[in-house]
Order: sequence, then structure tokens, then C-alpha cells
Amino acid sequence: MATDASRPQAARAHPDPWHGATSGRTVMAAVLMIFGGAMAFFEGIAALASDDLFVVTRHYLFEFSLTGWGWVHLILGIVLVAAGCAILFSGALWARYLGITVAGLGAFANFLWLPYYPLWALVLIAVNILVIWALCTGAHHEADAP
Repeated sequence: MATDASRPQAARAHPDPWHGATSGRTVMAAVLMIFGGAMAFFEGIAALASDDLFVVTRHYLFEFSLTGWGWVHLILGIVLVAAGCAILFSGALWARYLGITVAGLGAFANFLWLPYYPLWALVLIAVNILVIWALCTGAHHEADAP
């Protein structure tokens, strides 16, 4: 009785270009990037539209204008949604690196946004950290896939 267990498996010379988006972690990261980017976009619009929506604490270490924060979240949200769509539909490696970078910037921006809207900021920090984890670990599982 012959088995194939003793023969070494040959690696694929040319992996499928669609292979990048086949991992469940990568798809989850892309969907969370689109969700988190949309929430950051709406956060930016809310900060730009009305200054009385958010409570501003006094004597906070990182004190910035609400309009400036609105533009920061608006731009980060647009870039997160674009990178999430690029990962979801093409699985491009550049989009994965851009997603890791922008999700890190988004988590940092939401950390600084804590005194204005704490619950929303904490949720988006958790989403951005989950996106970074999924994008970093998803590549290892995709490389091991047959």
C-alpha cells in the first residue's frame, strides 16, 4: 500500500492572485475597516457640523479644536474605507500595509478623542486594534494554505 505522506509537497510557484482575500481573518479585517472607517467618517462630520454635540473637558492634556479633530477623523475614515474595499475586492498587499498603518493612526486618534466621546472612541480603538491583529496574522495563515 503506497502513501503520499513520504513525498514532500511541492510549493506552488505562482500563487493565485485572488488568494490574498480568501482568509477569513482578512475578510473580517476588511469589513471591520469599512465599518470603522464609516464610523470615523460620521464622527468627523458630527464634529464639523455642530460643536455643541460633544462635551469638551477642560484642562485635558491633548487639547485641540473640535474642527481640527473633525477633519482628522473625516480623512482617516475615507482612507480606511478605501483600504478596506481594496483588501476586500482585490486582496492587494499594499492595501494590507495601508490598512495596518491607517488603523494604527485611527486607534491613536481615537485615544486622543477619548474626552470628547469616550464610549465611541473606546469601541473604535477596539475595532482598529482587531483590524491590525487580523491583517498581521491573516498573512501567515494565507501563506500556509495549499
